Amino acid sequence: MTERETVPTVGGPFTFPMITDAADVRLDDFRALIDANVRPDRRGIIIAEGVNVVERLTRSTYRIKAIVGVESKLTALGPSLAGVQAPVYCVDKWTLSDVVGFRVTRGILAAAERPAAVDPECLIASGQRFVVLEAINDFENLGSIFRNAAAFGLDGVLLDPRCADPLYRRSVRVSMGYVFAMPFAVLADPWPESLQTLQTAGVRVLALTPRSEASALRSVAAGDGWAVLLGAEGPGLSDAALRAADEWVRIPMADGVDSLNVATAGAVAFAALAT
Repeated sequence: MTERETVPTVGGPFTFPMITDAADVRLDDFRALIDANVRPDRRGIIIAEGVNVVERLTRSTYRIKAIVGVESKLTALGPSLAGVQAPVYCVDKWTLSDVVGFRVTRGILAAAERPAAVDPECLIASGQRFVVLEAINDFENLGSIFRNAAAFGLDGVLLDPRCADPLYRRSVRVSMGYVFAMPFAVLADPWPESLQTLQTAGVRVLALTPRSEASALRSVAAGDGWAVLLGAEGPGLSDAALRAADEWVRIPMADGVDSLNVATAGAVAFAALAT
């Protein structure tokens, strides 16, 4: 069922087990990724896809369970695999597709254990610049927000209880693996009363909204502690969340354009406030 072959890598040859049988139990963590009944995330397993994302996972504190990939992608990762304390398996592209349940174009996946939840008060106490998300359920927007937060040096992401899981496979992929480097926590119910956790710590909550009565972003003094509050694509922030914020902020736009994609809007706000 299995044999061994040497896979050359940038640091010299490493030997990985070559698996040719899609039913091999060593690949179970990667099986049927799109089947909602047995999806890995329902079992506390995080899936990372692609060379860049897997490489960032290897540099994180997340505990890797296994890595599987085609020879060229294992080679591309090179020395990053040398320090991984988890099995690494080589497969061909057809076997990999049979295991996961769809055609894999990125050629490599890693499975990792979900870490313990972070206490939001501890996260808030550790930094001064945050983004807070209300009801963000689009996995791609969520991943993009994490990537943007990392790009502009934010200290963490806080989610309301209705947000999607940032460690779901699609969010991880769109974040380019920066979700592994960006601390996040879920604010408790009742929402939005839990925003007071930030305000008590001296962090101003800035609600990003297109409403005309909001202050133009360029006129806002960032100060030492701030958190940008973002709402879901379409409905935006709830009236309750707007009332709970310290200040309303808007991005001035050309006539006839009333909004931006939520991840793009967040990036504009982060850039203005963090620099």
